[in-house]
Amino acid sequence: MAEDRAIAHGLRFMLFLLALSTGPAACRHHPRRSTGSKETAAAAAAEAAISLPLHSRDFLPFSDGQRHPDYKELTLARLRRDAARVRAVNARAAFAVGGVAAADLKPVAEEKFLESTAAAAAIEGPIVSGTSMGSGEYFSRVGVGSPARPMYMVLDTGSDVSWIQCVPCADCYQQSDPVYDPSASTSSAPLSCGSSQCRALDISACRNSSSSPTGDGSCLYQVNYGDGSYTVGDFITETLTLGGSDPVSGVAVGCGHDNEGLFVGAAGLLALGGGLLSFPSQMSARSFSYCLVDRDSPASSTLDLITAAAAAPSNGSTSVTAPLLRNPRVKTFYYIGLNGISVGGQMLSIPTSTFAMDDRGAGGVIVDSGTAVTRLQSSAYQALRDAFRAGTSSLPPTSGFSLFDTCYDLSSRTTVEVPTVSFHFPGGRNLRLPAKNYLIPIDGAGTYCLAFAPTTAPLSIIGNVQQQGTRVSFDLDNSLVAFTPNNC
Repeated sequence: MAEDRAIAHGLRFMLFLLALSTGPAACRHHPRRSTGSKETAAAAAAEAAISLPLHSRDFLPFSDGQRHPDYKELTLARLRRDAARVRAVNARAAFAVGGVAAADLKPVAEEKFLESTAAAAAIEGPIVSGTSMGSGEYFSRVGVGSPARPMYMVLDTGSDVSWIQCVPCADCYQQSDPVYDPSASTSSAPLSCGSSQCRALDISACRNSSSSPTGDGSCLYQVNYGDGSYTVGDFITETLTLGGSDPVSGVAVGCGHDNEGLFVGAAGLLALGGGLLSFPSQMSARSFSYCLVDRDSPASSTLDLITAAAAAPSNGSTSVTAPLLRNPRVKTFYYIGLNGISVGGQMLSIPTSTFAMDDRGAGGVIVDSGTAVTRLQSSAYQALRDAFRAGTSSLPPTSGFSLFDTCYDLSSRTTVEVPTVSFHFPGGRNLRLPAKNYLIPIDGAGTYCLAFAPTTAPLSIIGNVQQQGTRVSFDLDNSLVAFTPNNC
């Protein structure tokens, strides 16, 4: 049946794009057409809304030396970043469920963290460099300080503490913009150790300072990531300007003096997680949404944060909603209710317990902007893979690639038909994925792979490849996550 297969035009479009990826310019810019036009939010100018553009990592103004020689190497680099991200997410969840405190992960000796009155000296210590915590696949231009200095920042739903690299740098990685200098901003102010923001940190320390307004010393922060990397520095308040909105003052952010290798190219991270210190929480946002364009597209999409009451989708809306669940042990992540997955219109034989969170807070399914490829528990992945292979028996298979074990040589094809893949949520709602969100090119030679992967961890993750071209809205008031296709 036609409804049980991806629309041929959708994949015909994707295969046409493959031809673009083989062109001479692709090795530097990897141009792709946008899957949707740039959205202009009607409420962007209202006091209750903030809207800002999102950009794919691979279209930031990096130097030519950071470009990849071809699309295959670009894909491998993305998958290496993604593997590191998944390890960190799973480690954080496992530590929380197992009762391991964040302070137990601290790689800096306590005496070094406390003994010096100089910020740079207080944060010296070993750091794990490389791809570290996250893919950092989507960035936005954020104005930092007064006067506002525009900087590229990673947007991450898997983090709670926003931070930027600051001078003096004990150890800073290369970024596209000049490193932020708090002394050049009239709105930069240190947070005292007794402040509510400092007390909300997982790891903090106090440095005596006569300049502290309360006289109890200034707050030092440290954020550890599950793979061993971290960022350390002063915890301050600063003014942020997002998009064309009015400046937001008094935002607690980390002023990091030691953060080598975390997110090369970006000035820092804007945290969109569910914890007390995340940007939506500090704004008291009632809802927020984002739409992620194809990572191979130079186009931008938007992130919208709403402080007014969230509007329910209209009856004619194409939105599909899922319950937003909270894990009392891991407040950062956005868990959703997932009942099952279908391939070709047929529900897979996967017990609902596979996607459930247990009484300890283990397991469950999260929606994550920083993870690229959706991870499913091994038994669920195998069921999906086997059903997909059965529905694509007419396509020429080829050897696996990196974490992908189901790949096809489509170099001689201009269009193909593949089984639909859908997520099924409570209440009989289902999200049908576009074919280009689960059968993706991995080189410039016509090789496409099924973009799911197995995991032995109890946590399942819906990644950004599967979210591309879909507006994902978090209604925090009503505990709902809405997926609206073709709304970028």
